[in-house]
Amino acid sequence: MDIQWWHWLVVGLFLVVVELAAAGGFYVIFFGIAAILVGLLASVGAAGGIGVQLLLFSVLSVASLLLFRERLVKRFQGDPQAPQIDQLVGEMALVTDDLAPGGIGKVELRGTSWSARTSTGVLLARGTRCRVTRVDGLTLFVEPEGATQ
Repeated sequence: MDIQWWHWLVVGLFLVVVELAAAGGFYVIFFGIAAILVGLLASVGAAGGIGVQLLLFSVLSVASLLLFRERLVKRFQGDPQAPQIDQLVGEMALVTDDLAPGGIGKVELRGTSWSARTSTGVLLARGTRCRVTRVDGLTLFVEPEGATQ
């Protein structure tokens, strides 16, 4: 069987789509790009026979994977140790259970119920609006809405 140049393009596009559909580790995309490049080279007659095409595909795949994957991962996935972009500190919440000073109660923030403690020695009654001052795990520390910081 003779592999045509467009076979490489189809395989390459398929591999790129697989990478986009997967929960990316940025591996398959390099094989897809290499297949597309081999297909383009074969379309102009610069890729030689099937043996040369397979060798070219292998070298391009592995070389691009080794040279570019780490940079691509850093660019799109960022630093896992960096703080989250979406911070809760400063957000307004609604008290759903009375919060006694030093006690634990419930607040609603963004449609979700959270465990909460008061940052001040003030009782927060149910229905009171409060501001998140800090987050410790899944517990929010809150203060009354008008409190000075």
